[in-house]
Amino acid sequence: MYGLIGQMLAHPGKRDELVAILSESSGEMPGCHSYVIAQDATNPDALWITEVWHSKDMHADSLKLPDVQAAIAKARPLIAGFGHRFETTPVAGIR
Repeated sequence: MYGLIGQMLAHPGKRDELVAILSESSGEMPGCHSYVIAQDATNPDALWITEVWHSKDMHADSLKLPDVQAAIAKARPLIAGFGHRFETTPVAGIR
């Protein structure tokens, strides 16, 4: 298993648009067990994305999917930067 928790920073006032784009692109992603987009409670322009994948390779492969590539291109102008990023090894959870 492979886990990834990352903070994404939207340009001021663009967080909701960014959420919409990320939500559209998170449909069929082989090997993805969980993909959660959450608003940061203290920063109105920040998101936290928490992912659980079968493997690190399957996560990397997902970035090559046409829908994901299109979403990245659409989202890029709304992204101001990235904050913290943590790789994890999930060992238990609830679906």
